Amino acid sequence: MTVIHVPGSKSVTARALFLAAAANGTSTLVRPLSSDDTEGFAQGLTGLGYRVDREPDRWRIEGRPSGPAATDADIYCRDGATTARFLPTLAAAGASGSYRFDASAQMRRRPLAPLTEALRSLGVDLHHEAAEGHHPLRIRAAGIKGGELTLDAGQSSQYLTALLMLGPLTETGLRITVTELVSAPYIEITLAMMRSFGVEVTRGGPSGNIFTVPPGGYRATSYAIEPDASTASYFFAAAALTGGEVTVPGLGTDDLQGDLAFAAVLRRMGAQVRTTAESTTVRSTGTLHGLTVNMRDISDTMPTLAAIAPYASGPVRIEDVGNTRVKECDRLEACAGNLRRMGITVATGPDWIEILPGTPRATEIATHGDHRIVMSFAVAGLRTPGLTYDDPGCVRKTYPRFHEEFAAFAKGIEKRA
Repeated sequence: MTVIHVPGSKSVTARALFLAAAANGTSTLVRPLSSDDTEGFAQGLTGLGYRVDREPDRWRIEGRPSGPAATDADIYCRDGATTARFLPTLAAAGASGSYRFDASAQMRRRPLAPLTEALRSLGVDLHHEAAEGHHPLRIRAAGIKGGELTLDAGQSSQYLTALLMLGPLTETGLRITVTELVSAPYIEITLAMMRSFGVEVTRGGPSGNIFTVPPGGYRATSYAIEPDASTASYFFAAAALTGGEVTVPGLGTDDLQGDLAFAAVLRRMGAQVRTTAESTTVRSTGTLHGLTVNMRDISDTMPTLAAIAPYASGPVRIEDVGNTRVKECDRLEACAGNLRRMGITVATGPDWIEILPGTPRATEIATHGDHRIVMSFAVAGLRTPGLTYDDPGCVRKTYPRFHEEFAAFAKGIEKRA
């Protein structure tokens, strides 16, 4: 059995940075993820005038409940969706100031409209400088009174997370009615983390789609960052695919991240899965079965499953993942295109992909600059040697040392074989 210590969760680190910046006092984040996305977020906070002191395994953030110290700033959000969506929301709650936000060409293509329209409905002076609903944008902050709004979070749960975290910074709080929601487990992460920083959100309505967020702000705390469950999916899939066994400490029964449910998908395919309070272990039984699975709530792990699907004994059909078309790239088509180049028969629809069993051949993987495409097909490379990538370095977004650590993991599998 191999024990793998995966880096901290990107999703949890980004939320913790927002909450710590908004809190009253100095917060300490323990074992945060250090990657291009999270470093970009921290740099953005610094540009807004927040004090962020970074040591290798702990970051300290001096909170400012009144908002950014800078009254004028130009913030570059890099490729980070959480940075590009959370930081403008945080800045909008400030008492005064003018803030411009821009991002990479990749991030400029990704949608913002449901979030920025919601901010405008709350009275925020927000202007898109180029394409409506996309970066770059400018905000003139003057505080936010609060109130009621309706939100479509069917493209990204990050829209709802940003507004939930904004709520305590408004004068009267927020009441948010959600009409559509994708990746719902990420909202549970947000609510649990807000609770750790002193805010209790109430949830009501016939389907739990109405969120009431009280005013009053956050209190600083020390917060330990969980390992990243999406990143763990590559190691879990690798064990299931190659006849191995892997344990990831820190991802247990009390884990906040919905993407740990990927292990349950592997169980349905034939792998053995054991989850305790402290860890999750996946062990191969030598066979992977085909299946039909709805991955709406764990869509970041869709490419992981797609990459190992050809090695299953029957077809793999992944449904309700239309939102993956507006991630770092159109992940659904990226997976389909790469699998076809590997000689695999694939069919796609607006929100689904079906992959037939086959014998994949080596090819160059078109990454589209997407870290998850690289890491997913690295798993396939354990059974199909010779796969290469047109942009292997894009893993720096969430896991800068992925190639070195995954190669060491693969060598361990070979020795046991």
